[in-house]
Amino acid sequence: MKKSELPTKICQVCERPFTWRKKWQRDWHNVKYCSKRCAGNRQKGKHNDQ
Repeated sequence: MKKSELPTKICQVCERPFTWRKKWQRDWHNVKYCSKRCAGNRQKGKHNDQ
């Protein structure tokens, strides 16, 4: 499968698209954040562009 064919989602904190990773293969439907940084900032709200 080509990288361009992998599924994508929009991060709920930074609102940028991110692509499926192998480490998320068993839990892809529950993945909401693109990184640990965004997961840590989820309580601070959206648009943390600083």
